[in-house]
Amino acid sequence: MNSPSNQLFDAYFTQPAMRAIFSDHGRVQGMLDFEAALARAEASSGLIPQAAVAPIATACQAERYDFAALAQAIVTAGNSAIPLVKALGKQVAAQSAEAERYVHLGATSQDAMDSGLVLQLRAAIALLEQDLAQLATALAEQAERHADTPLAGRTWLQHATPVTLGMKLAGVLGAITRHRQRLSELKPRLLVLQFGGASGSLAALGEQAWPVSEALARELDLQLPEQPWHTQRDRLVEFASLLGLIAGSLGKFGRDLSLLMQTEAGEVFEAAAPGKGGSSTMPHKRNPVGAAVLIGAATRAPGLVATMFSAMPQEHERSLGLWHAEWDTLPELCCLVSGALQQALLLVPGLEVDAARMRSNLDLTQGLVLAEAVSIALAQRIGRDAAHHLLEQCCQQAVREGVHLRQVLGSHAEVSAQLSATELDRLLDPALYLGQARRWVERAVAEHRNLSN
Repeated sequence: MNSPSNQLFDAYFTQPAMRAIFSDHGRVQGMLDFEAALARAEASSGLIPQAAVAPIATACQAERYDFAALAQAIVTAGNSAIPLVKALGKQVAAQSAEAERYVHLGATSQDAMDSGLVLQLRAAIALLEQDLAQLATALAEQAERHADTPLAGRTWLQHATPVTLGMKLAGVLGAITRHRQRLSELKPRLLVLQFGGASGSLAALGEQAWPVSEALARELDLQLPEQPWHTQRDRLVEFASLLGLIAGSLGKFGRDLSLLMQTEAGEVFEAAAPGKGGSSTMPHKRNPVGAAVLIGAATRAPGLVATMFSAMPQEHERSLGLWHAEWDTLPELCCLVSGALQQALLLVPGLEVDAARMRSNLDLTQGLVLAEAVSIALAQRIGRDAAHHLLEQCCQQAVREGVHLRQVLGSHAEVSAQLSATELDRLLDPALYLGQARRWVERAVAEHRNLSN
């Protein structure tokens, strides 16, 4: 029998562990963890009998609940907490009618849903931190390995001056390091309790409201914010924005890799594997299937982030529709980014590099990519404008005659009068015009290691 769930693309676009966090089981367990902690906090504050805790905690296991029945109940209830709390009450009542009286005492549906979500996000962040750290380490290793591997820099998709593959990878590493820093910085703002009751005042708990809040935060190991945030959604949107940034940086890496894999370039490739990157009709194909996930996630993420921003102007103390718009959006962002990270973790360590093809491609313009080097050297002797104009003429002649720039420069009397043959050879060697490329690698790797230590 076919499963009614839509799982065909999950293995390609998401990480199983992240999908598990945001599964129905994960959502329900997050809310139940809140309810169990609430009972313990209220008992420790003397608000409810200690004897009520065990029946409530025992019932707070997601496996006890019928998710299909909950889904149907949500259609009329309007959120997932209302039918879950009713079902929880029935489970508790079956053990203790007395304990059932204290289920969900003083809380509101959004308290259970938002605090449950924060618990899910804490688990999601742990996965993201682990994957980002592993990816940064892999990028650092590859950047160092190829710190001096020259290839054509490309601006406006045209050959520019030489760079190194290590420098390109160090650029990605720098972005990942900054994302790791951002993630660490936002955790204290994001991983906070939501507990405000009906309208955010916790009036139902009277004088015990604050002690219960403090105890509940301790039970869940969450920070206690300055006040409930039912309709102040900046915390979640900040996290969504960071997920969008991570997706964008991974997408940039995927885009560059796919361009380097193009037949016309053929410089860097995803690792080959049986059945990977093939075509249903063309046996010769080697498609960048991992890079496609990175680009796909970067393409989808901005719309999801925009939805989170669009849902910020929530009405008064509880939103109609805007809060609802977040429910699937943020989990989907987490799953997308986790899937892209998984692909990047497969791609980076296994990169296949064709350094000879890189050097060959650097020669495609027959020395033109190093015209800047010659122009700067000449500028020191005949002036900038004169040198620039002279090199423009030489470049045009080389293109017109289909010869190497070195040949034109060597036969040009004005150039030969200023630069010797040895100097021209040196200036037109791509490996000797890499500027600070190695320094950029060293600095990016050092930043990574400082953060990881």
